[in-house]
Amino acid sequence: MRELSVQDVIDALDPVRATRSSDPVCLSVGGYVIEVRCTSPALLAELLRYFQHVISAPVEPDLTVHVLGEVELPFDIDFADWMREPGKTGRKDAIADLAGGRMVLKIRTGVQFLQSSGWAVAFGPTEDHPNQVINFINTQILNRFQRDDWVACHAAAVRTAARGLAISGLSGGGKSTAMLRLMEVAGTRYVTNDRLLVRKTGTGTQALGIPKLPRINPGTIVTNSRLAGLIDEEREEELRNMERDELWHLEEKYDLFIDDIYGPGRISHEAQLTDFWVLNWTRDSRAPTAVTKVDLRERTDLLPAIMKSPGPFYQTKEGPFWTDRTPLDADAYLTALEEIQAWEITGQIDFDALFDAGTALLGDTR
Repeated sequence: MRELSVQDVIDALDPVRATRSSDPVCLSVGGYVIEVRCTSPALLAELLRYFQHVISAPVEPDLTVHVLGEVELPFDIDFADWMREPGKTGRKDAIADLAGGRMVLKIRTGVQFLQSSGWAVAFGPTEDHPNQVINFINTQILNRFQRDDWVACHAAAVRTAARGLAISGLSGGGKSTAMLRLMEVAGTRYVTNDRLLVRKTGTGTQALGIPKLPRINPGTIVTNSRLAGLIDEEREEELRNMERDELWHLEEKYDLFIDDIYGPGRISHEAQLTDFWVLNWTRDSRAPTAVTKVDLRERTDLLPAIMKSPGPFYQTKEGPFWTDRTPLDADAYLTALEEIQAWEITGQIDFDALFDAGTALLGDTR
């Protein structure tokens, strides 16, 4: 039986024809331009709202992302589960490698994606799952810069005119909460919430965030007075009455639009990175929160909190796709981060103490 190819899928979907009458939207991040063409006006409106701060004038794009709706392929795809990272449970992604590219299936929603060097296509119940389309668009940005030897860090980040601070930690460790607290420091701007691209240059360490808005948990909302009103009053009261441990483990996420909460002009995805916090604190510690300088080459045990797999969509510049068993290159991270100051955060989880440390580091000018 002949191996399925990218061209077989393109011939079946005909994404160019399907999206020909749609209004194109251009997004620009770090000089990389993505054109989005979407068959659903309702979904396009959501994408326009979400990516409003990176929309650019129409230009010749580096890549076009075609977003289709409920269409079916006239042949079966033999998907295999993608192994999840340690600590993650349940089935999430499945892949099928084709001649010239890869199909990715989101198991829980049924949304499918075609990824290759020349094509990026989403189809299925895309209108019902806009966040997966948003992630797919952001993945194209991550892919582009990782092919140019940037490393992708699992980190939030803020910047001022003089400093750039990244924050990593294990999932649920509080990096989003810490980052949003630091947005209260005068002069800070939002860089990213969860993925930060980093590379060393001749003039310092360059960082680039992707236009992925914070998806925050209930604990972040109820511990930050600025976020009051983000969810309905009745639900917020329920959350405030929960036990701390129950609130910590609650599986619930909310999109936070930075411009709505902090005002216009508070987003800057490009930054010079000077400092990196690694949250290694614990809820059951009785020790006071401490912020200590560390050398990552001597503390490689902290790297797993920083490093992030490119995932099933990543195709290397040499051509092969990433696999769920491809090892991450720790030396590449150490090289990219060797000129920044790393800090380990230990002791009890105390966001007030961390805010004071961040204010001292970033320099509150109020």
